[in-house]
Amino acid sequence: MKRVLAALLLLAEPVNAQVSSTAAPVANSSGSVTNQAVQVVPSKTFTSVINGVSCQGATLTINPFLSSTTGWSDPYERYYNEPVYDTLDLVGAFDPEGNPIPDGRPDRPGHVLFEKPVRTGQKTNFSVNGGITAQISIPLDRSHIRTCRAAAEKQVQLMEASLADKRLNYEIARLRNCADLMKEGVMFHPKSPYSKICADVILVNPPGVLPPHTHSIPTSSTTAETSDAAKPTQQQSSSPASP
Repeated sequence: MKRVLAALLLLAEPVNAQVSSTAAPVANSSGSVTNQAVQVVPSKTFTSVINGVSCQGATLTINPFLSSTTGWSDPYERYYNEPVYDTLDLVGAFDPEGNPIPDGRPDRPGHVLFEKPVRTGQKTNFSVNGGITAQISIPLDRSHIRTCRAAAEKQVQLMEASLADKRLNYEIARLRNCADLMKEGVMFHPKSPYSKICADVILVNPPGVLPPHTHSIPTSSTTAETSDAAKPTQQQSSSPASP
């Protein structure tokens, strides 16, 4: 019951309105703040894996960036109208002689004389930011890194030796097959694109083997004349004696 009475007393209490004789200035202030940050997150360094051997080294990461921001207000208003109130005070009180004098209050409170346009200064904000971030990652355990690099170099040498062995086997097989085909009288046509396979193969005799060959016996003119003169002498000596 007490609460109800208190509420009724508050509602029944007269309210006195206060009228100001000065124009209330209106000021609008707006702004926006945009915070941009570029974060460099540490990550695992680049890893090189050679035949199961994994090694890491120092790395340098450079990240260029370019960012832009745009800010505006909606609805866009370039001007707003500010009311100018009537502050004229001529009457409201009387002097000792009974003449009307100002009483310190506007004669027409709340009366708007006119509206004054005020520029808001509202505009679209646009900014472009650019830069470069750099990060260097260096491993601390240098001894293991050196050992890993040495093992990687050995693996490379082993792979090169294996490649050379396979290359040797290929060349020997090519030489043997080309020689066997040459012995059988089979060859690629010179205009064939595959004739280059056996182009550098030469077929020669094995050591200690004499290939089939023929010799010509030269004869001189003196030897021929001597043989012709000896023929009649031999014929006379072989004939019987006359009686």
